[in-house]
Amino acid sequence: MKSMNRRSALLAGLGVAGAGALAACSGSSSTPALIGPSGSAVAAADKKRTRTGKTHELTVTASRAMVDLGAGITARTWAFSGRLPGREVRVSAGDTLAATLSNQLPNRATTSIHWHGIALRNDMDGVPPATQSAVRAGRNFTYRFTADTPGTYFLHPHVGAQLDRGLYAPLIVEDPREPLSYDEEWVIVLDDWLDGVTGTPDEAFAELGHGMGGMHMGDMAGMDMGSGTDAPSSSPSPSSGSGMSMKFMLMGARSPLLGGDAGDVKYPHHLINGRVPADPEVFRAKPGKRVRLRLINAGGDTAYRVALGGHQLTLTHSDGFPIRHQQVDTVLIGMGERYDALVTLGDGVFPLVALAEGKNATGMALVRTGSGDPPNPTTRPRELDGKITTASQLRAADDVRLASKKADQVHRTELTGGMMTYNWAVNGKRFDMNNPTANPITVEEGQRVRLDFVNTTTMWHPMHLHGHTYQLGSDGPRKDTAIVLPKRTSSVFFDADNPGQWMLHCHNAYHGEAGMMALVGYQG
Repeated sequence: MKSMNRRSALLAGLGVAGAGALAACSGSSSTPALIGPSGSAVAAADKKRTRTGKTHELTVTASRAMVDLGAGITARTWAFSGRLPGREVRVSAGDTLAATLSNQLPNRATTSIHWHGIALRNDMDGVPPATQSAVRAGRNFTYRFTADTPGTYFLHPHVGAQLDRGLYAPLIVEDPREPLSYDEEWVIVLDDWLDGVTGTPDEAFAELGHGMGGMHMGDMAGMDMGSGTDAPSSSPSPSSGSGMSMKFMLMGARSPLLGGDAGDVKYPHHLINGRVPADPEVFRAKPGKRVRLRLINAGGDTAYRVALGGHQLTLTHSDGFPIRHQQVDTVLIGMGERYDALVTLGDGVFPLVALAEGKNATGMALVRTGSGDPPNPTTRPRELDGKITTASQLRAADDVRLASKKADQVHRTELTGGMMTYNWAVNGKRFDMNNPTANPITVEEGQRVRLDFVNTTTMWHPMHLHGHTYQLGSDGPRKDTAIVLPKRTSSVFFDADNPGQWMLHCHNAYHGEAGMMALVGYQG
């Protein structure tokens, strides 16, 4: 998986065979026997899900689109049904979703849909080539699964760096016994944007893939660029004499909150619900209304510090699961993470600002409950520098905390690589699309599993586990995506209760594409 072209060529030849078609064809004799994505154990686990008997049918069309970002800015991109973000999908817990993906993308591009955060049946997870073959251009594939856990989720492709285009949409699973009391709801999707403005994600990945090896030593003075074994991860700008294109590679993005290097990629825009700060989305309500915010970071390379000017937020959920309520001024959201919050609105016009952590840029939307002039697009409310909360400071609500139990298996999961050669990996091995079941992290159904994320690099990584939620430590929040800081170890626990073959990867679109992925496989 050394280039975007290699992966695209592989997936283009896979066709649109049923889920799990590749599961048995790529292992070696030393690979343990794994439960297939459509095996009997997967079906048995699926039968245990609580169902309402209601089915929602819809079609999601992936196609070329010209999107309006506001302020006269348009971008040619790929999007779901021509919208940015894509049309919200909303169901009730226990409902069945029958979603047909129609691939109308250009240039014979293949694609898929991953239902991020949903603990669904394995063969519907949308991850070529592990759980299905990629959907070829001009073809359809129907995902049918039961969404039995309430929460805030989203959908996006799992092919190449397609997530960093416009191919994403919110997925909300409502709780029929909703315990929260609120008047209105606002779904807020955050995104870093370059597609159709400065280039494409494929072009950005190609540049990043060269790493820093082509730079002159003088350009790298004082730089720290990865793991201790790969040496020099960002700081000063290189000189024009380096002979290396720097159209997409970001230098000098630093954040103490993220442990140093904040990101790899230059983005000309940061969006909230598809709009730039100069022409923002406006949420209108009456003063005193209690609003539920559902915050989703669909970005490729950017963590956001989010605040609503003049207000405190009460965090209620992380990655769909309830937490002990906590009042904050601002919250840090890594790529793939979601947070729910309650806020009682004041009277006036207020900026909802997403500060691109360490990148000196912001996204903005407005809340209008009364008269007044809108704030400047570059405004930074004082709440951004107030009480900031990260996942490590939160605690799971009592009813979702994992029962105390000794781990049956412990897996040391090293996050390795660096910017010098852009060789991001898990346990020193880049994920091999030609052999997805090589080097699996094996578990057995019914086990309590501990994953020790050991970040040997000098960059932070939002680590996402498909098909499960894990708990941070003994009583932290239940999550499926969590930030692992550089040179730190983070231990998470989950119950192996959803058989199949599941991806574990960095949700930085470029780190994952470079190889920071592994397969968590249930042994047969």
